[in-house]
Amino acid sequence: MKVREHAGFGTRCIHAGQVPDPSTGAIITPIYQTSTYVQDALGVHKGYEYARTQNPTRSALEGNLASIEGGNAAFAFASGMAATSAVMTLLTAGDHVVATDNLYGGTYRLFERVLRKSQLDFTYADTSRLGELERAIRPNTRLVFLETPTNPMLAITDLAGACAIAHGHGIPVAVDNTFASPYVQRPIEFGADLVVHSTTKFLNGHSDSVGGAVIAVRDDHIEWLRFVQNAAGAILGPMDAWLVLRGTKTLPLRMARHNENAMALAGYLAAHPKVAAVHYPGLPSHPQHALAARQMRGFGGLIAFRLGSLERARTLLNGVRLMALAESLGGVETLISHPSTMTHASVPPDERQRLGITDDLVRISAGIEDLEDLQEDLAQALDLV
Repeated sequence: MKVREHAGFGTRCIHAGQVPDPSTGAIITPIYQTSTYVQDALGVHKGYEYARTQNPTRSALEGNLASIEGGNAAFAFASGMAATSAVMTLLTAGDHVVATDNLYGGTYRLFERVLRKSQLDFTYADTSRLGELERAIRPNTRLVFLETPTNPMLAITDLAGACAIAHGHGIPVAVDNTFASPYVQRPIEFGADLVVHSTTKFLNGHSDSVGGAVIAVRDDHIEWLRFVQNAAGAILGPMDAWLVLRGTKTLPLRMARHNENAMALAGYLAAHPKVAAVHYPGLPSHPQHALAARQMRGFGGLIAFRLGSLERARTLLNGVRLMALAESLGGVETLISHPSTMTHASVPPDERQRLGITDDLVRISAGIEDLEDLQEDLAQALDLV
């Protein structure tokens, strides 16, 4: 089943990168759970030699992800952090990176605790203000690393504007698109050179796989990432690749419901007297609401809100019944979490305060349950506050 070049997004989610199994006609890509491949003769094989280097299930997923993100190639890794680490191997000692200041805590930990030991330097800027991005660039800046919407404050960076600034200095741009998913936002369309995902989240969508991916445009990046994927070996296994392929088939349907539920819950929370503030790009009160409306399709499934104190937040988090108190996001079930002690515990307390990740901040990843049940659960938990 060949997918035409200009096929719709939903069609590409279902078909891109995948063909019926040639030996059986199975419509679903098999799980090639093998470590090696028998060669027909010395130096004669079917394109597969060793499973770290090539696996048909992983190759199908990579073709799928490249198509739905609009890139020229994709590479699947064992986690989102492994994918980000692979991107950073494009740099060498002495290089400087400008990064969004409100990064995922694990990315901040990688940059500060691991990569600084390799003599990489980082400046964190509020990239939602393009002037700050411009001012942070140095003569030795070799990468701009953006996250938008940010985790957990949901700040929005103007992707086209940021890419124009970076490219004006000859600097490539990588974008962590995990919070949006390619259904909501496709950074390559705005000029990004590299897109990073934790496939654990919306792409897989069922909370049963851990993985990551990098989608690339430039030939030099593709050549290097293919090499480093094999050389470093942090590959996605065939079972996880198969699970993500299953997930991308329903991505448009799920994301539409995530968007719908999150928008309704954000409005409910914004009107509740016990809620001090709500951060959600779909609300007109969000400082980048107009920008989000231009560069996103819907506003995503993540909401952050403040309750006024740690004790009030703890009461709510311990009081929900349907929502699950857990790290992660993007699954069909609604998750609720406490960023300052969970996802961003690795960020120093003074930096968390500066970014607004206060002890009273709660984050919801809206699932696809019936909205009425989610609102009822929030209502009874807020009654306890």
